[in-house]
Amino acid sequence: MKTGYRVLVYTGAALLWLAGGVSLGGVFNTKHNLSAGGLNAVSNDDGTREICVFCHTPHGANASAAVPLWNRNIDPTGYETYDQLGTTTLDASIEPIGSVSVACLSCHDGTQAMDTLINEPGSGVQVSGFRNGAWSGQARPAQGRIGRPAVITNLGKDLTNDHPIGIQFAGGGYSLTNAGGPGADRDFHTANSDIMGTSRVWWVNTPEGTQSFERTDMKLYTRVATRGAYVGEAQPYVECASCHDPHVDENPTFLRVNPAGSAVCLTCHNK
Repeated sequence: MKTGYRVLVYTGAALLWLAGGVSLGGVFNTKHNLSAGGLNAVSNDDGTREICVFCHTPHGANASAAVPLWNRNIDPTGYETYDQLGTTTLDASIEPIGSVSVACLSCHDGTQAMDTLINEPGSGVQVSGFRNGAWSGQARPAQGRIGRPAVITNLGKDLTNDHPIGIQFAGGGYSLTNAGGPGADRDFHTANSDIMGTSRVWWVNTPEGTQSFERTDMKLYTRVATRGAYVGEAQPYVECASCHDPHVDENPTFLRVNPAGSAVCLTCHNK
């Protein structure tokens, strides 16, 4: 086969694969594009058109963050969590803020500027933010409020008025030694589980997906329990990114599925 013909065949196959409904990230057209010309444009005066740099860096990343190559400092202390409300309906244990959620909150708890990075665009290292640590994007709403589309969402560190994160899925009962969970539970749908690579993962299928794991499914994050059922074992927890995918542009709130008809809630909750 001639080289040129081979290239055309491979290119055509790739285009067909892409046209087959493969879900790709679309950060450029979302509020997570903080570069100059982006929807939030926190760095407009600095002129950078780098997009990924506001979350990720290829070198010298934050090794304590449970997300790839994280380019921001994280502080897991000082959060108030849902279990501190003392509600009698909470039947699962909540871990201290961590996992991927603390990375999300490094932008959304309002304690540091959106452009406070470990590595700034280009080469070089600085830690104070290339706007000297001030909020340089859109004006913030009041603490704990979810702002208009043109406003940066600032949840603060009081998370008692938000959906629990770091919480055992379905009240607990799933673990490495009990991967299928506690059995029938009238309040929750059953989580799926499989071995991917060398680790066990859990997820909940959404109406938009199939039985295999897809990015439109509700992703559960594996943590080792220090509280509740199966202490010391890895098990599935609900985190910020269970419901939100930061890399999609299908909707302004980065939900994994269309929330019409409460589809997000009803994926996990059997009501």
